[in-house]
Amino acid sequence: MQLLAFDTSTETLSVAVQAGERVWVHEGAGGAQASHTLIPAVRALLAQAGLELAQLDAIAFGQGPGSFTGLRTACAVAQGLAFGARGGAGLPLLPVPTLMAVAEEARMAHGCGRMLAMLDARMGEVYVGAYVWLAEAGCWHESEAAQLLAPRQVRVPEGWASAGNARPVHGQALAAGTPDVAALPTARALLALAPALLRQGRAVTAQQALPLYVRDKVAQTSAERAAAAQAARPA
Repeated sequence: MQLLAFDTSTETLSVAVQAGERVWVHEGAGGAQASHTLIPAVRALLAQAGLELAQLDAIAFGQGPGSFTGLRTACAVAQGLAFGARGGAGLPLLPVPTLMAVAEEARMAHGCGRMLAMLDARMGEVYVGAYVWLAEAGCWHESEAAQLLAPRQVRVPEGWASAGNARPVHGQALAAGTPDVAALPTARALLALAPALLRQGRAVTAQQALPLYVRDKVAQTSAERAAAAQAARPA
């Protein structure tokens, strides 16, 4: 299988190309820089792999939740690349939930099979999703869809691990005593998830590809910021 994958949902830009059993990976600074560096990184990796866009089976991208700007960047670039391939006929796009990619990164690195994936959502909140690895099927089951929570609302089920980038930011507010794995939604994780998601019919056309925001606004009002600060103070 020949795939391109990228994620710009966090402060890390992650890009990967797969050609058969070989994988080429690039990581760099994300955030605002991703809109300038993503396409050059894609072109460089495709050149290293000796592939043209039209030869790809699909393009996987991190659909969210995550940075609003990052999600829009990834989706727009995926759509543009898909439209431009195969003489305008387009390539299939595979929107991959970033929290599932966090779970997959943790599984690949540490063998975790029951995972509460968490990403910092800023504004004193975290994105949370729960996943169980189905070994026989070779895929993740989403036991709890992505949601937006205050750190103190997060509960890690007994026997589960948590992963993501939320604990370094919200460690004092998150429940202590649970195994925690540092993991991001990497492009390598997207590649690993892609075959099962493609078999499940999760690929879409460029016109159908959309980010998954979860949160519907990017800033708090003054009253909301004051209330959040008051809630964070020790009782």
